[in-house]
Amino acid sequence: MASSYLDTAKRVIRMEGDAVDALGERIDDSFNRACELLLNCKGRVVVTGMGKSGHIGNKLAATLASTGTPAFFVHPGEASHGDMGMITAGDVVIALSNSGSTAELVTLIPLLKLLAVPVIAMTGKPNSELASSADVHLDVGVEQEACPLNLAPTSSTTVTLVMGDALAIALLEARGFTADDFAFSHPGGALGRRLLLKIDNIMHTGEAIPHINTGAKLSDALLEMSSKALGMTTVLNEDGSLAGIFTDGDLRRAIDRGIDIHQAKIDDVMTANCRSIKPGTLAAEALRIMEDNKITVLVALDDHAKPVGVIHTHDLLKAGVA
Repeated sequence: MASSYLDTAKRVIRMEGDAVDALGERIDDSFNRACELLLNCKGRVVVTGMGKSGHIGNKLAATLASTGTPAFFVHPGEASHGDMGMITAGDVVIALSNSGSTAELVTLIPLLKLLAVPVIAMTGKPNSELASSADVHLDVGVEQEACPLNLAPTSSTTVTLVMGDALAIALLEARGFTADDFAFSHPGGALGRRLLLKIDNIMHTGEAIPHINTGAKLSDALLEMSSKALGMTTVLNEDGSLAGIFTDGDLRRAIDRGIDIHQAKIDDVMTANCRSIKPGTLAAEALRIMEDNKITVLVALDDHAKPVGVIHTHDLLKAGVA
């Protein structure tokens, strides 16, 4: 029986993949016209659809809204009972219906015409009433549903979803939508933290920065490291600029070399020309630098090469960035 499950899964995946491939081969200038309508929309993009098409429509509206195209979903049944007031002149409607004859959608067409609201129809029937009355028709038809009865919307909903994603990403690129723009739409959760959080919000500053001066004894550096508990200390020149850092790793290497930790000078064991970072850098960028260089700490320097903060991988973990 388990083998039968796997065979079914592979068949469904293959059929839906073939349906998506076929969509890519027949996409035409109608897609360009749909993108132009959406890009020039002065109001909101209103997505509507019944049943499974409605579920796909909800997802499409959410994807558009999060990628720079203001959009929302209106249930076509509710539109006939008051929610039509949510659609105004200046909007563009995307209507989803595999059959192209869904009564609740067809009923809305004359009302949308009165408002002079352009309609982009996504159907599997180019000759259907909805397709014929729309300003732009996008063909999302499939030869066969993955359902063995050829009844349950499967391949057709997948193809519609892909077409919707193609619209959203085409508009994203046309708008020059950036990672910062995306972050503005996703301020919460791990995604928001990675895209918005800067090191200034989590780095150790002021007296919390471990520091000793050049010429100091290694034993003094160890005391400073212990008191600040960051596993490192900065080493400063007389003018307060960074000369280098000394870390737990440097200590292990010094011991391996047989250095007397009570007599050695910090200048002989510190890491000069260490990696640093600027204040205002995204925490995610700090993490990337640490990972690329296999280090666990970065010093933030001002324009005069003076330390203004220290950030450790532990800080990034606590902030949910790592």
